[in-house]
Amino acid sequence: MSKKEEESINGKGLTEIEIGDDDDEEKKKYKVYNIAVDPNQGDRAKEIKLLSLSRPHMRAFHFSWIGFFTAFFMWFSIAPLLPEVKETLNLSKKQIWTTNICSVAGTTVMRFINGPLCDKYGARILMSATLALAAIPTAMTGLVDSFAGLCILRLCIGLAGSTFVMCQYWSTRMFTKEIAGFANSIVGGWGNLGGGVTQIVMGAVLFPLFKSFGMSAETSWRTVCIVPAVFAVFLAWIILKFSDDCPKGNYQEMQKIGIMQQVSATSSFRSGAYNFNTWLLFIQYGCCFGVELTMNNLSALYFSEKFDLSVESAAAIASIFGFMNIFARPLGGYSSDFLNKKMGMRGRLYWQTVCLLIEGCMIFAFANADNSLGASIAILVVFSTLVQAAEGSTYGIVPYVNPVATGSIAGIVGAGGNIGAVIFGFCFMNMSYKSGFYTMGGIIFASAGSTALIRIRGHRGLFGGEDSIVVKAAWQGKETKEIDNTLIVPNQNDDASADVEE
Repeated sequence: MSKKEEESINGKGLTEIEIGDDDDEEKKKYKVYNIAVDPNQGDRAKEIKLLSLSRPHMRAFHFSWIGFFTAFFMWFSIAPLLPEVKETLNLSKKQIWTTNICSVAGTTVMRFINGPLCDKYGARILMSATLALAAIPTAMTGLVDSFAGLCILRLCIGLAGSTFVMCQYWSTRMFTKEIAGFANSIVGGWGNLGGGVTQIVMGAVLFPLFKSFGMSAETSWRTVCIVPAVFAVFLAWIILKFSDDCPKGNYQEMQKIGIMQQVSATSSFRSGAYNFNTWLLFIQYGCCFGVELTMNNLSALYFSEKFDLSVESAAAIASIFGFMNIFARPLGGYSSDFLNKKMGMRGRLYWQTVCLLIEGCMIFAFANADNSLGASIAILVVFSTLVQAAEGSTYGIVPYVNPVATGSIAGIVGAGGNIGAVIFGFCFMNMSYKSGFYTMGGIIFASAGSTALIRIRGHRGLFGGEDSIVVKAAWQGKETKEIDNTLIVPNQNDDASADVEE
């Protein structure tokens, strides 16, 4: 894609100077990287070294998932304790679901805001600030004494969930588009793992531990949330001090020495919001991550009520859904990248459709397994695997929609997850469990069909369109050469060439 084409997509030409001259290369923070990089993509990494903590790529990789993991831990710290909270505050089922809706609605607006702000300021500062701010209401959980207070508290703690935008943006800035699906899915999945760890650590470890010190059940749930809050503040300082915004350094430093242009957050948001593909992915992410958020809020209460289990036992079973993120979301992203190498964007879209369709089937199966604890657990494993694979697949597509507005698009799509959770929350608040699951499954089936409408410039769609010469060469791993204003792929047929606008 030519510079002129890239600027026309952005609308304002607000692009980072990805490939500077020799002077620009001398100005960048790191002269040598401990990982293979692509200079044509702003020194983004072409590989992932999971055991490395080297700056800037792998340090940012690990901080992005640890930051989101910690945010998730705060976000759902009270979820496994809801049976006790319900009893203490004398809440009804409808009131509990209202607080669940507040918890996922609280981050929706912030995801829209943080996307453009990432394009402007980078992910590092926003990640640190959000963790520190969300720690305040988390630490104040024990002060709640009414339904209204619990709603306000969970709404404020929901701020933590917006760190997902920084998590995905940060890894997209550090890794090439060819492996972005895998990179994004690992950091997103391991971050989401906080949902599963929260269930078992808060409900089955810390809660009974605090009771073993002589505290009552009420005192224990009022005290235990201080633990994730304190850790979040400490982590916020570490991230701010010991990481980088992108491969060449921090945004403020790069803008000061002239190797990066100032980006308008408003223009970035407009570029992302005016793209129809963004909103299709918004809907689809609502049908996978929205489901995960709903299950994080629902699972412990569901297993406690349906099978008459204790808080500790229900929380341990509920943790299964989140623990599948260890491999399920990375599997979704890796498969998306693999099919991209075989078929280009069409491969990513095929995989997205399959994940959503099977996810819908598993929801119907789970709804009808309510008379057997063993069957419910077995189906929950498969169900959660497909939910998280679809999440990884979605963010394998996001970096391609409009690269110069990736932050805004990541934020909008991420907000779709919260909107989905709000919608599903209202369903369960007003329906029986089975009817709620049926409604959720039907919506997911419909969203799978919307993949056919995704049309990304220069890429084949699910059923039509053609890849551009540059795009086809990229996913086939071939190089292009420019001769007389024409791009050609050496040793290819005559049809593998195209005129390029200067």
